[in-house]
Formats: sequence, C-alpha cells, structure tokens
Amino acid sequence: MAAIADGCALMPTPLAVLSRRRETHDTWTIELESGTGYAPGQFAMLYAFGAGEAPISISRVGERNAHTIRAVGAVTEALCAADVVGVRGPYGNAWPLDQAAGRDVVVVAGGIGLAPLRPVLDALLAERERYGRISLLYGGRNPAELLYTDELERWGREIDVAVTVDAPAPGWGGPVGVVTRLITRAALDPERTVAMMCGPEVMMRFAAHALPGRGVRADAIWESLERSMKCGVGHCGHCQLGPLLICRDGAVFRHDLVAPLLEVAQL
Repeated sequence: MAAIADGCALMPTPLAVLSRRRETHDTWTIELESGTGYAPGQFAMLYAFGAGEAPISISRVGERNAHTIRAVGAVTEALCAADVVGVRGPYGNAWPLDQAAGRDVVVVAGGIGLAPLRPVLDALLAERERYGRISLLYGGRNPAELLYTDELERWGREIDVAVTVDAPAPGWGGPVGVVTRLITRAALDPERTVAMMCGPEVMMRFAAHALPGRGVRADAIWESLERSMKCGVGHCGHCQLGPLLICRDGAVFRHDLVAPLLEVAQL
C-alpha cells in the first residue's frame, strides 16, 4: 500500500500552537496555526525544539490541524508544553472512507487510540448520508482516562456510542470490561460492515478475532499500527514489521494482510 508522503519536506516547519486543551492528567490536544492538508489516518513528525521529535497522529483535520499527545517522556512532555513546534508531514496513508461509502461502519478504539479515529468520526458525520449505521465502541482504563468526553456525548446523539472502562469510579454507570466485549453486543450487519480500529496492539488482536466471530470479513477490518518511528519516510528501518515499514506502507493496514506478521512474536 503506497504511502502519501512523497515530496514531504524533511526539515520541520515551525508552527505556532494556537490552543492547548488538557484531555486527561497526562494527555493534551494542541491546535496548530496552519499546515499542509491532512487526511484522516495520517501522521506528522512533531519536533520539540531542544528535546527531539516524535510521530503523532492527526486528531482533527481542518484550518487548525490538531494533535492529541500523551506526555510519556521528555519529547512528548515538551510537545505538550510548547508554544511553537516543528512539523514534518503529512506522512502515511488514510482510513478507507471511500470504500466504506454505502456500508455500515464500526469504529473500535482503546485509550488514546481514539485520537487517530476522531477525524474518521468527523468525516462520517460530515457526510452522514453516504454511510449506513455508524457505531463507536470505545474503551479506557477508567473514566478519568477517556478522551473527548464532551464529544462522546455529542456523537451519542447522532450515532451509536458504547463506552466501557476496565476499572469503574464512583458515579460510573456504564459497562465495565474490555472494549472487545462491546463487539459481542453491538448491533451490526456483518455482510455490510467495515471496521476501523486503533488502540493497544493486544486490544486490536482480540478485536480482530471478535469481529470475524460476528461475521465481519477479515478484509473489511482496518487497523492503525504503531512501531518505533525515527524518520517517518522509510529510511531508518526502526518501524519495520516483516517486509513492511509502518511509516511508509501504513500506518493504516487491512487486517488480513498484516495478521500473519502480528502473530510472529519476534516481529
């Protein structure tokens, strides 16, 4: 699968951070002043001056492109606090929205995996008439770890939204358990369903078994993979998965094409 990164500049372009929103105790969404047009599913290499660079998915496409970042190290902590960031991109391919036209769409997300799928939900709702039934199945560790809580409520007024947590907190009245349990309860027509998922790899592995268990075809399941990326353009090899380079050939893949690679532990 060809990436959409050809011709992207290899030097970061400094862009001002126009807004910063705290999503959870360690996760922020930043909006940038401008930038090259992105497609849902693509990512950028974001550079924190004096700290380093990290690949971050686009979490909203528009006049102000957004990135949702979990502060888990020196680079991501610096990106969450920066007033100016360097940007290289867009890199990678896009979610198969055109292939989903006229079909039901199930979006499965775990934790911060909702961030790369947020532009998918934006696009589905912007052209609601193009698609059939739309469902979001989302799981987090606990209620305080859930992203975009105000948008979850808004989305729930327009599409089917089910949210579960591993560990409930006082006042939580929703489902408890892993997100894959929601798949067994979801209302879907397997013959016309396209699934798009992102989250921890173990979650996607179980989801990829649960969806065919409901009759969804393996070639109608798409997932966004994550590996250590250093260059973003397929030169360094850090993100290799067997014959694939995640940055060059993905990061969105059809499940039946990558499933055999994901079963090999050393890959």
